[in-house]
Amino acid sequence: MPPTTTTMTRGRLKRAERGTSMGTLRGLRSHSGHLCAMAGFAGYAAGWTVLQRRSGRPRPPSPGPWDLALTATATFRLSRLIAKTTVTRPMRAPFTRVDGAGAPAELNETPREEPGRKTAGELISCPFCLSVWIVTTFAGARAVWPDATRTVTGALTALALSDALQFGHSALSKRAALT
Repeated sequence: MPPTTTTMTRGRLKRAERGTSMGTLRGLRSHSGHLCAMAGFAGYAAGWTVLQRRSGRPRPPSPGPWDLALTATATFRLSRLIAKTTVTRPMRAPFTRVDGAGAPAELNETPREEPGRKTAGELISCPFCLSVWIVTTFAGARAVWPDATRTVTGALTALALSDALQFGHSALSKRAALT
């Protein structure tokens, strides 16, 4: 009799548990923090759906190009603001250690290895990891409070553009000083 899907899944999970599946997988126990984070994210996203439905608002239309540009730029800026800047270091301190200076006004950090802190440290110090949560927040907020969300994403986009202008000005000033 051929194996059932359940039997095959159990076998795969057992191999993964032993760390023998896919070569680099260290076993599911070593990833329990990540599994909890994924479950938390699923609950968080579901919460936005519930909030949108309870608000009585119709489901929002697909975002247009302008909203996508605002949301992408705002997500980029807010994720770096939370994950890297020196001013938000106190928020990351319980979960990370400072490795040294990064880009201007930014720090490079490593997650602490203590149980319960490593996954949180990975999430809060990684702009790419934070981006998933932030864009979900903006998408959910856009469904419930579209005007306020557009104001916030617009402000964060303006901040990102301002940062780019600051870097451009600094580069031009340095170049002018060299000539």
